[in-house]
Amino acid sequence: MVAIVIMVTVYLGYTGYSYYQLPLEERFYHPRHDWFKPSGAYGHGIGILGTLMILFGVTIYIARKRYNFMAKQLRLKYLLEFHIFLCTLGPILILFHTAFKFGGLVSVAFWSMVAVVASGVVGRFIYIQIPRTIEGRELSLNEVKGMRSELASTLERTLGSDQGLVPMLAAASSGGDGTRKGSFFKLYFEERHTVQAIRSSLKARNVAVDERDSIIRTVKEEFALSHRIGRLQTMQKLFKYWHVAHLPFALIMLIVLVIHVAVTLAFGYRWIF
Repeated sequence: MVAIVIMVTVYLGYTGYSYYQLPLEERFYHPRHDWFKPSGAYGHGIGILGTLMILFGVTIYIARKRYNFMAKQLRLKYLLEFHIFLCTLGPILILFHTAFKFGGLVSVAFWSMVAVVASGVVGRFIYIQIPRTIEGRELSLNEVKGMRSELASTLERTLGSDQGLVPMLAAASSGGDGTRKGSFFKLYFEERHTVQAIRSSLKARNVAVDERDSIIRTVKEEFALSHRIGRLQTMQKLFKYWHVAHLPFALIMLIVLVIHVAVTLAFGYRWIF
């Protein structure tokens, strides 16, 4: 989806570059001014398409998340990706619809849209830090701790014949829930040292390569869960605060958008109809 957004942006920029790079007062003399201007067939069309993308992306995501619309058919985590895709590509189309000319009410709508997209990027980063099920449901702190305990038990059974590694593994993974202090780099190198020690021990015991790789993956997963336990509550709080910024900007954008459409219709602007 990222590739699609980039390709569409490059295409739109390449297609209208000769027009968009002109000063505003000179665009009237461009041979395709009536095509690229915001009220032109092309400019108006991509504005309508971008608006529909945003409205559909917001509506379908809210319907699924809040009202369980098509819950069996639409997995929340995939729908979120689709929501982000539409609400990224849509604003880009609207940007080209404005022909990079901002002023008055359009300026308020545009910068509100920029704020929504920017806060969406931040929200996406926070979102992926919160452990979730395959359906996209947020895991509770107890569920994540339970997953970590299961992994730890599996590793203890696997490494039981090497009593020197189990305490090392426990010490290296305990920092994720706040019981072990240290800088990011210190924790990183301690965990890396543990992984290397376990890898060497397994190799010395002539453990098969596939089984060895599986154990190492489990160790790394245990470390990841340990860190996520430490971040979980913080990220959950940040996610709540994030809504305070994201939702108002989205509402402002939608309200101004409705006013903008109403004003253009009142002044007689039409597309191809």
